[in-house]
Amino acid sequence: MSDSPHIPVLMDEVLDALAIQPGEIHVDGTFGAGGYSRAMAARGAQVIALDRDPDAIAEGQAVIAASNGAIRLIAGTFSAMDRLLADAGVATVSGVTLDIGVSSMQLDRAERGFSFQRDGALDMRMSRAGMSAADFLNDADEEEIANILYHYGDERQSRRVARFIVAARPLTTTSAFASVVRRALGHKPHEKKDPATRAFQAVRIHVNGELDELERGLEAAEAVLEPGGRIAIVTFHSLEDRIVKQFLRQRSGGEAGGSRHRPDVTSDGPSARAPSFQKPARAVRPGDAETAANPRARSATLRSAVRTAAPPWGKHMVNEGLRT
Repeated sequence: MSDSPHIPVLMDEVLDALAIQPGEIHVDGTFGAGGYSRAMAARGAQVIALDRDPDAIAEGQAVIAASNGAIRLIAGTFSAMDRLLADAGVATVSGVTLDIGVSSMQLDRAERGFSFQRDGALDMRMSRAGMSAADFLNDADEEEIANILYHYGDERQSRRVARFIVAARPLTTTSAFASVVRRALGHKPHEKKDPATRAFQAVRIHVNGELDELERGLEAAEAVLEPGGRIAIVTFHSLEDRIVKQFLRQRSGGEAGGSRHRPDVTSDGPSARAPSFQKPARAVRPGDAETAANPRARSATLRSAVRTAAPPWGKHMVNEGLRT
């Protein structure tokens, strides 16, 4: 499927958190190359896999054919898993797994535009539909670009970078975008960390609505998990991890208030609601052996929890505007 096939991160730890029993139905909300799905099926699960990337859907058909009916693959976002499962005739499931962020296949294919390591079209769309990175960078005003770079990329000189981007428009390739960011920040070729990484992350998150997708996906998972069902989420940067951490703390009754993106605004507050999850397990991170074998695992964090019998809290949070 790729010169560098996607290697599932924290595989053993995810499977331990899911505690799969033969015959259970589990959702792999981020199918990718099918690594988690295959491992879950090998443990005896009936897997319903989702992916919004049409490449993953097309290339995953070989995995589905080899699964002898153990894996079903559905095109769609994991934020819509409750609706997609209902359409498939499934009301509740025993487990939900999410591997958040960009996959190795997307990063390694220059034409997808997710990485500046290989020059390609400035795209970054996971679903290959809607606004591309080029559309955003060439059409948005300077203030909006600066806000996105600051909020999603933690770029402290976001206004300067945005000014350089606007002056260099139109931008059509990943190398051109990276070059502009480097010029704006005075990056030297010998410096180890490339500042374009932060800008690419920020624009990718914005183009794909990744943080809203994650928050809606957590709510959808809460809705479909049966009592005793397990959720396991692997994230790769602090924005994602904070959303998952606060969601699970909140839903387990351990913390008042919402995430930094969607603060709690209900009148009754979390303390008035029965916890929909048990206390989350301790966060797990890759060991030295895994990071040596797969450098992309370095920043991964696994968080997991078990569903209670309480009703789901539902769409409990509201959007917060971008910080400026």
